[in-house]
Amino acid sequence: MAIQVLIRRRFIKEKEAVLAPLVVRLRSLALAQPGYISGETLKCIDPTGDDEYLVRSTWRSVEDWKTWLHSETRTAIQSDIDTITGEATEYRIYEPLVGGIIPKYTGKGNVPLTEIPL
Repeated sequence: MAIQVLIRRRFIKEKEAVLAPLVVRLRSLALAQPGYISGETLKCIDPTGDDEYLVRSTWRSVEDWKTWLHSETRTAIQSDIDTITGEATEYRIYEPLVGGIIPKYTGKGNVPLTEIPL
């Protein structure tokens, strides 16, 4: 099952010109990694003044992600990024929520959602 990885990097605005090319380089290198499916890099615009990048990437498996996470190429660039930002990058791994949770919502006519034909 594919997984999503969210990577959060906070930075000082004056260092963005040095940081951005490294973040883009990591993304470019990830494209060629086994198990990489897709991704995007976002810059926080609200609230203003929160200088932060959020990277969302999709991987075929946790193992594929961890192989890339611990690769020499990636760790070298990541070390440079952490030096520039002055703080550790945050990582979170998510998997799709499949089945098992049915909302208690009752819609029009008080019909439970589980009884509404799909």
